[in-house]
Amino acid sequence: MQVKAEFMLSAVSATQFPRPGPPEIAFLGRSNVGKSSLLNALVGTATARVSSTPGRTRAINFFLITGERSAKKMIFADLPGYGYAKVSKSIAETWPGFIEPYLAERSGLRLCVCLVDANVPAQESDGRLLDWLRSVRREFIVVATKIDRLSGNQRARNLGALKKALDLEEILPVSAKTGYGIKELQSRIESACSSHGDG
Repeated sequence: MQVKAEFMLSAVSATQFPRPGPPEIAFLGRSNVGKSSLLNALVGTATARVSSTPGRTRAINFFLITGERSAKKMIFADLPGYGYAKVSKSIAETWPGFIEPYLAERSGLRLCVCLVDANVPAQESDGRLLDWLRSVRREFIVVATKIDRLSGNQRARNLGALKKALDLEEILPVSAKTGYGIKELQSRIESACSSHGDG
């Protein structure tokens, strides 16, 4: 998937969201899960800022993604991280104001990509997020990041434990560093957009 990514805007309220247009894909995860690195791996450029301090993103950052054909567009929405001890309370306080309306009501949102760290046991905050997405009937896929840090046996064991803890039939393992699983994730994203038309 040859793509071009263009930063659109940062929104801290529903009134700042882009006008409805191309299908949108939301990326969610704890603050240190490697979300920016994954976004950059998906588009092949350093579009999302990779911070050395987890939890820096406090807004929804929107990126216009243009595919090989100019008419094929989608929007990536990079949501604030959650669960990082130093900022989790302040993040939680800002979520209801503009995060929940985006996830629950945004008409153009086609898929939520929920990131978990393959090296870390499932967290309560991850389970709460997935339960909430199920409650609002939002389509999602769970992606296990940093899979390159695990051996084959560790991968199988950790992925199995995550599936069980989060009540999932499938978790897609990926590595932004090696590119493992990136094409599969791209395919799933394109399929989610295509199955709903152009938006």
